[in-house]
Amino acid sequence: MGRVSRAQAQENRQRVVATASRMFREKGTTVSVADLMKAAGLTHGGFYKQFASKEDLVDEAITHAFAEQAAHSAVAFEEHIGEHEAARRTLIENYLSVWHRDHPADGCPVSGFAADLGREPEQAARAQDVYINGVRNRAARLATGDDDGMAQLCTMVGALVLARATRGNPLSEELLQAARTALAESTQPGPQRRTD
Repeated sequence: MGRVSRAQAQENRQRVVATASRMFREKGTTVSVADLMKAAGLTHGGFYKQFASKEDLVDEAITHAFAEQAAHSAVAFEEHIGEHEAARRTLIENYLSVWHRDHPADGCPVSGFAADLGREPEQAARAQDVYINGVRNRAARLATGDDDGMAQLCTMVGALVLARATRGNPLSEELLQAARTALAESTQPGPQRRTD
């Protein structure tokens, strides 16, 4: 069999990164290189022709996941141009949905990579900048007035992680609903305070 062309090698690399991004969000970064390459439809031996280490792939997979999410969010926000509150509500509803709970491979990298980055300090150091920027950007999409969106993001990510951990029990959907309700109430205008 002949050598792979440069274009084919680049296409293979992109396929591995996209596959890793999905598998790592679904199963964690402990997925073996052999399983990952098999899922990408490539041989195990080809991995080290493309990547110096698995850690390099993890970095690229996280970057890919956040880029993919940003593109998806941009489309969703364009549907609500000039209506930040409607876009924010849609984001919350989609994030705290049963579909998102049940499809972590296609889900948010904030929740998808949090546990791995928290458990692997040396890995976290390599990917932390991309992850931190992703967290800040997601929170910024939720920001309203004086609220920077961080507490809302924490509520969403925490609820999603807990809902995934309790999937199959009614508590799972209760957690998603509780978070949706809390976030809806947190942005309702409160009673006006008298200033006289």
